[in-house]
Amino acid sequence: MAKVVGYVRVSTKGQVKDGYSLAYQVEEIERYCKEHALELLHIYKDEGISGAKVDEDGLTIDRQGLQELLASLQTQEIKQVIVLNPSRLWRTDMVKVLVQRELKRHNVDVKAIEQPNYSIYVHDPNDFLINGMMELLAQYQRLEIALKLGRGRRKKAQQGGYAGGGVAFGYRATKGQKVLQIDERQAEVVRRLFTLRRQNPTWSLSQLASQLHEEGYRTKQGKCFTKVQVKRIIDRENLYKGIYTYGHIASKGVHQPIL
Repeated sequence: MAKVVGYVRVSTKGQVKDGYSLAYQVEEIERYCKEHALELLHIYKDEGISGAKVDEDGLTIDRQGLQELLASLQTQEIKQVIVLNPSRLWRTDMVKVLVQRELKRHNVDVKAIEQPNYSIYVHDPNDFLINGMMELLAQYQRLEIALKLGRGRRKKAQQGGYAGGGVAFGYRATKGQKVLQIDERQAEVVRRLFTLRRQNPTWSLSQLASQLHEEGYRTKQGKCFTKVQVKRIIDRENLYKGIYTYGHIASKGVHQPIL
């Protein structure tokens, strides 16, 4: 038997206008599944919620029952979602695209009792247009967020503060604080490396890494230093001297220098 789930929804106005009470929809779905030998796993419900309701900021469907249904697709092998008609799932193109995108990701189709030939896999030119618009909107939002983050980080960097990203070896970033703090154990390694480099100017990166290993120094993960890690520390000499650099911005840092 094919495994399916049902979905029912009524809005305050829709229930009066269409006459599709939750109980009626549930009865029709149960009857349909019995007649067609389908294994009905669960019927998800949304009561008093519009089919057009969307969280526009996050581009997500703001319906708990439908969200639970879509989440179940990740853990169960569901073939179809049974509804009285497609309007129970969506009433706007935006919601339609969002829901269908999730269903198609898991190879699930919609079976509408009142529209026997309905399938989300029938190509509709309107869907192509809406999908393209949604993709452009998503890209725009990602670029807008990146731009805002970049402006904020540049401002922090100009003031000499930690602008985010990977924390240099020798420091730690505490949540809620904008200033890097010295990690004394790691800072000891940094000081030793620059001392070795100053005392042995002809040594290669591999030789410096080998010497750190012989002296018992280890990385954050407790492993031996490699030439790549040694170079990464050396390249951040300005930071260890108290100069904060972010992109093309360099300013006196508010963090405590190690060297």
